Amino acid sequence: MQLSANWLTFTSTNRGHPTINIRPDDTLLCIMDKDKRTLSDIKYMVHKFKMEWRSGVAHGVVAIRMIGMMLNGLTVAASACCILCLVAYLGYDRSPDEIQFLLRCFRIIQGILVASLLFDFAFNFKNTIKSTRLIKWIVSVALLVTILPIIYPRPEHPWIVWLDSLLYSNKFTVGVLTAYSTVTLSYGLLKLMGRRTNPSLLLASSFLIFIVAGSFLLMMPKCTYTPISYIDSLFVSTSAVCITGLTTIDIASTFTPLGLLILALLIQIGGLGVMTFTSFFALFFSGNTSVYSQLLVKDMIYTKSINALLPTLLYIFFFTIAIETAGAVCIWLSIHDVLQIELKDQIVFSAFHSVSAFCNAGFSNINGGMSNAALMNSNQWIYITISIIVMAGSIGFPVLVNFRDAFVEYFRRILARLRGFRLVGNKVHLYNVNTKLSLYATLCIFAISAVMFWIFERNNTLSGFNMRDQIFQSIFNATTPRSSGFVSVNPASFLNVTLIFTLFLMWIGGSSQSTAGGIKVNTLCASLINLRSIILGQKDATSFNRTISQGSIRRAGAVVILSIVSYLFYSLCLLALEPVLPAKSLLFESCSALFTVGSSLGITPELSTGSKLLLSTAMFLGRVGIISLLTGIAGNHNDKPAKYPTDNIIIN
Repeated sequence: MQLSANWLTFTSTNRGHPTINIRPDDTLLCIMDKDKRTLSDIKYMVHKFKMEWRSGVAHGVVAIRMIGMMLNGLTVAASACCILCLVAYLGYDRSPDEIQFLLRCFRIIQGILVASLLFDFAFNFKNTIKSTRLIKWIVSVALLVTILPIIYPRPEHPWIVWLDSLLYSNKFTVGVLTAYSTVTLSYGLLKLMGRRTNPSLLLASSFLIFIVAGSFLLMMPKCTYTPISYIDSLFVSTSAVCITGLTTIDIASTFTPLGLLILALLIQIGGLGVMTFTSFFALFFSGNTSVYSQLLVKDMIYTKSINALLPTLLYIFFFTIAIETAGAVCIWLSIHDVLQIELKDQIVFSAFHSVSAFCNAGFSNINGGMSNAALMNSNQWIYITISIIVMAGSIGFPVLVNFRDAFVEYFRRILARLRGFRLVGNKVHLYNVNTKLSLYATLCIFAISAVMFWIFERNNTLSGFNMRDQIFQSIFNATTPRSSGFVSVNPASFLNVTLIFTLFLMWIGGSSQSTAGGIKVNTLCASLINLRSIILGQKDATSFNRTISQGSIRRAGAVVILSIVSYLFYSLCLLALEPVLPAKSLLFESCSALFTVGSSLGITPELSTGSKLLLSTAMFLGRVGIISLLTGIAGNHNDKPAKYPTDNIIIN
């Protein structure tokens, strides 16, 4: 407290507290004449004022936080409603009144998103700036630009005509709202991952969400030329998200270009993996996330560190886009003078088949699929092109990441030699054991299967081809059974020995963490390496001067056993549900669904509703992974502290 000529000043020693000035004469009058209060009473009054001020500030902070939480919840709800309104806006025939209603809904959604964005800038500025990346800035600025037409009426004589047409169009507003909503929902999913949700259950539930959403989208009137039943839509959606390729309807004659676009998106999401796809959007567009969620994504894509998480996601995403783009160009070059269709349809055909091939989905939007007469009578280069794209997708993302790291290391060594430096601590092993096993096993299986297919079928399904075309068809039909599901010659005409060999290839599949199905070549290699060590009496299973961990050996054995038990279960159930259909075809169908291949002997459209639902669950389990789902449901149970005595079981 300080006494000056004009004021009695109370100054707090804590920063942020107010300074109170009281005139001395008023104070004296207060003390002596009016209420006869002492100086301690004045201090008490000042203290009470400070406490009330602190309480007011605290209540204000709490109120701001509650408003922020409410706006965040409204933002997520508005983003989901935006996607639903977009579906109704694009996928259904609407009357003028319904269009106006949807536009009003978009305006309400726009108001909620803009209010939430402005609130974050006003009351959470530092965190918003810190957590917002370049692309999120672009989307946020575009969202703010959408309110300019509301504030500023449209001029009669605009300076820039095309800009005026863009800003004042409903398509621009709806597009920006959709982009902002997509980023918001993706970021929300990654935040959910940060709440220590069980990864296996989260992965399974995300696949289910996309399957159900896709089943409703594919039923939209503008997606099909003729209406389809929900069970058929659900089956196709499951087959697309689980990148299988089985279908109960003819894709080419059923789906419109919009339907094919939605089908391609479902295939792309399923091929990259739901968590990889959404994590890319969340990390790239929305900024920082929790450490747990980043560790979760790191384990999914098998990158070495959190620092390399976003670059690895970018590498995977853009590598996929690059391969699919190059594949579409190569496919177009091989069919532009073969298929007698318009240029637009040729481009759609090339893009759709490139996505379907890289994701190992096996869907085709042409009558007859890859066995179309025009394609079969062509120069056959399309089959080699698709085989290469299929193998690129089935090699596995961890292998691709290892290739990138090896290329960076090679480039670093070359630069060091050019500059005259001597490298210290070079990496001796640029390629890890997983990469070596995947590559060697893939090449060996491919070479053996191509030769075997030619030996078995050269006088059967390939008898009408010349030697060159027989080789091309053998390469194609040796590659596709391992997961892609494309067929050029009718599998129903295969010899029995070829069918058994094809079932074996379907069971193996591609590499781990790829777009392929099956038990994976990594699992097969681990099992064979363990078998070799047992036969030779070795204690450890080794390969490429490395000891394979017991965890990998145990997991490989569990996958093999579960695959056999699951195949037996689904085969018996399918045989019980379809007593009229041929047993050979049903066994082939259950194998194709469970190991997400997509090949069929032609009975898929004849299946009953129960069989379609059964195969849908098989495709789902085959894509998610039975062992991953079981471990997610059972949870982690630590070993008991007690150590039991060791005993032997008589084997063989």
